[in-house]
Amino acid sequence: MTAELPPAALDLVRHFEGLYLKAYLCPAGVPTIGYGHTAGVRMGQTITSLQAEVFLRADMDAAARDVDRLVKVPLTDRQRGALASFVFNLGAGALQTSTLLRLLNQRDYAGAAGQFGRWIYATVNGEKVELEGLKKRRTAEKALFLKE
Repeated sequence: MTAELPPAALDLVRHFEGLYLKAYLCPAGVPTIGYGHTAGVRMGQTITSLQAEVFLRADMDAAARDVDRLVKVPLTDRQRGALASFVFNLGAGALQTSTLLRLLNQRDYAGAAGQFGRWIYATVNGEKVELEGLKKRRTAEKALFLKE
C-alpha cells in the first residue's frame, strides 16, 4: 500500500482545475468534468460534487502510482503530492522524459525543484504559448515540493 496524498496536494489540484459538474471541452478539445477528470467523459454528462471528489482521488492516486514507478529516490509526502499534481496535469510521459525526473533521480532535489518553472507552455492554435495559469500552478507545485 502506498502513502496517502497530503491534503495540500489535493487542494492544489482542486484550486487549479476548478469544479465543473457538467461536462465541457477543455482547451485541447477533450470532454472533461469534475476536477479535470477525462476518462470516459461524454458531453452532456453531469455529476455530483461527491462524484467529482471520487474521480479526483482516483485520478490523483493513479498519478501518484506513476510517480512511485518513475522516481527512484526517497520522497516526502509533500514532494510526492507535488509530483502527482504535475503528472495529473501533464501525464506520466512528461515526467518520464523530463530533466526534472533525471535530476531528482540523481538526488539533486533542489535542481529538480528548479525545473517546475519550465513547464508553463501549452500549444494554442498550433503555437507554443506561456500560460499564466500554468505559471501559477507550477509555482504552487514547486512550493509544495520544497515545503519541509
